[in-house]
Amino acid sequence: MKKTLSFAAIHFTVAMIVAYLLTGDILLGSLIAMIEPMVNTVAFYFHERAWNMMSKRNQRTQAPQWKTVSFAFVHFSVAFMVSYIISGSLVVGGIMALIEPSINTCVYYFHERIWQRKTQWQCLAH
Repeated sequence: MKKTLSFAAIHFTVAMIVAYLLTGDILLGSLIAMIEPMVNTVAFYFHERAWNMMSKRNQRTQAPQWKTVSFAFVHFSVAFMVSYIISGSLVVGGIMALIEPSINTCVYYFHERIWQRKTQWQCLAH
């Protein structure tokens, strides 16, 4: 749970900074940063359900790269829709959809490496 909460905090921070830089409004930036991850979580749930039903019928859909590409499309779509609806700007929605998921993907990599090292240190300590 600590790992999930720490990444949620990072995700929120990245989303808020990007949205603030795009809109120049701390309230809009915060609103986008709070709503986008919530909508993405719901979208992820439905994506998982649909993917599991498809993978039972089609061996090809079991490959992780296809699932990753599929969810990346969902993430970009959610980021665009939420940002566009809140800001009213196609430019903000488009740039947010390209930048925020990309930055969070890179940040996730380093977050994961830190947690792996932390786990290794804990194993060595015991």
